[in-house]
Amino acid sequence: MTTREVEHEITVGAPAAAVYRLIADVVNWPRIFPPTIHVDQVEHAGAEERIRIWATARGEAKNWTSRRTLDPEGLRITFRQEISTPPVAAMGGAWIIEPLGADRARVRLTHDYRAVDDDPEGLAWIDEAVDRNSRSELAALRTNVEAAHAAEDLTFSFTDSVTVTGAAKDLFDFVNEAGLWAERLPHVASVRLTEDTPGLQTLEMDTRAKDGSTHTTKSYRVTFPHHRIAYKQVTLPALLTLHTGMWTFEETGEGAVASSRHTVSLNTDNIAAVLGPEATVADARTYVHTALSTNSLATLGHAKAYAETLAGERG
Repeated sequence: MTTREVEHEITVGAPAAAVYRLIADVVNWPRIFPPTIHVDQVEHAGAEERIRIWATARGEAKNWTSRRTLDPEGLRITFRQEISTPPVAAMGGAWIIEPLGADRARVRLTHDYRAVDDDPEGLAWIDEAVDRNSRSELAALRTNVEAAHAAEDLTFSFTDSVTVTGAAKDLFDFVNEAGLWAERLPHVASVRLTEDTPGLQTLEMDTRAKDGSTHTTKSYRVTFPHHRIAYKQVTLPALLTLHTGMWTFEETGEGAVASSRHTVSLNTDNIAAVLGPEATVADARTYVHTALSTNSLATLGHAKAYAETLAGERG
């Protein structure tokens, strides 16, 4: 079997320990790395953890499970895919962070991998995917670490919720069946939903704004029946550099609760063009929050009506 070994590196203007912490915290990976859609920490014991990652590779959404060993003293994180997705037969590597002074560090990202059946076309596909994703991840890592002081002001989260006299499963079904949204939601003009891999969806949608104009968005969604749906928007409006979200559905003693949580980062370069020369970061924050909450609450309201109608029919 042919094993390929490659290495990519980048120099970051931040302390090595800060870089290590950012890479070690997989929960934030969708914010940091463009290809990453969602990460779940499945197991954690001491320095060992098992994680499941959903990410895009050459425009295709894939998922795999990896084991990681964290070494904060050595500033090193090793990883090995436990279950790979064809054409990958095996994949592993390491993040190695080397101090270059008080405020600079070298980040090395190594990979070793094999293709299923040693297929040359499969190996070429992996070569390109690893090279593209590694360069993208390292560049994004540098951008995010070096902008960390500003990120606190520009990245924020908020949640909208409704309580429903109905079943959490029905609420989940309404959001999961996004292919029907053009019929069910007035603010959705058209929708294209594909799910080639169960639980991994690509959602393209044309949404109507208050002024009657429409804009197209594309998101990758990861579904966990019947409790949550995580997503990452990959076609972003001018005011955003990031938009991730989570729909959650839970039964409570007073009915079911459906929630929509958004995490966004503002694109300060476009605030003046979109909102006018006098607009501030606070104005952009309010504008984005209002726009996203309006659509979320509309969807939640229709999901509530759907679930309560079904509950009534069941008696």
